[in-house]
Amino acid sequence: MLKTRQLHYLVALADTLNFSRAAEACHVTQSTLSSGLKELEQGLGVQLAERTPHSVLMTPLGVEVAARARDVLTRLHDIEELARSQAGDGAGLLRLGTIPTVGPFLTPRALPLIRQAFPKMKVFLREELTADLLAGLVEGRLDLAVLALPHDLPPQVHAEVLFEDGYRLVCPRQHPLANLRSATAGDLHGRRLLLLERGHCLQRHALSSFPQAQLGEDESLAATSLPTLVAMVEEGLGLTLLPDLAVDAGALKGHDVALAALPDACPRRVALVWRKSSSKGALYSRIGACLRQARARVGEATGAGREGGREAVETAAPG
Repeated sequence: MLKTRQLHYLVALADTLNFSRAAEACHVTQSTLSSGLKELEQGLGVQLAERTPHSVLMTPLGVEVAARARDVLTRLHDIEELARSQAGDGAGLLRLGTIPTVGPFLTPRALPLIRQAFPKMKVFLREELTADLLAGLVEGRLDLAVLALPHDLPPQVHAEVLFEDGYRLVCPRQHPLANLRSATAGDLHGRRLLLLERGHCLQRHALSSFPQAQLGEDESLAATSLPTLVAMVEEGLGLTLLPDLAVDAGALKGHDVALAALPDACPRRVALVWRKSSSKGALYSRIGACLRQARARVGEATGAGREGGREAVETAAPG
């Protein structure tokens, strides 16, 4: 009979392709993990992994069995969730993931609201790119994720839109567009933008914010984070689009840049996603309400409201 610990061992080995790291991930000795996998192979009567002195290679069947084992373990986790959810007070651990262009600006304001609503809940935060967050949900590594749409979602997850997040134009003081309070598609037509490096969904979302403007990417530079992107603009290296959420949360504080509204831009939609098989959909929707409330509060402390735009940046700039 299959044992859950054997499935854990197999999934860990498939993920790491290394017995030592797989054993560490499972919190067992390497010999214990190796013995457990041998028992699994003997019980199934098939070879799941090819072992050499220096490497591990999963057989084609091993890859398929590991994928199904991961799904089984995720469903077992959901059964445990169902039992714990009967308490109805949110007790337990919540593993929440966010994308880097939302998390730093939203979660610091959302966590106090979540803790107030669910005092028995422990929140574990993880910041990853969208593809990794979705993989974490499907594999059961995460319970919830905050990401931006549009994005292709796996069939196993449910998405609940929290709010729309528009953009503002950020450019150097000496740029020809620096004197605009509001920019249009015509102002941006054919412009090349400084953007985050590939893998960040904001890169694609920013380029599609004005479909008719034929925006392009300045491929000579790519930032790893929004603060780096703002610093590049401040140094006169180009212009970019920043999400309203980041600007309202004070991402431009201390930077001498020009800011213009983009009222006609197509916004991204920030959403909360979780597995459809989870029994905690009602609880997660309540957490979504906390996140919406946090978004409404963003900017109140800094004064960088949606209408503050250029004035807020000039006040915050040094000198």
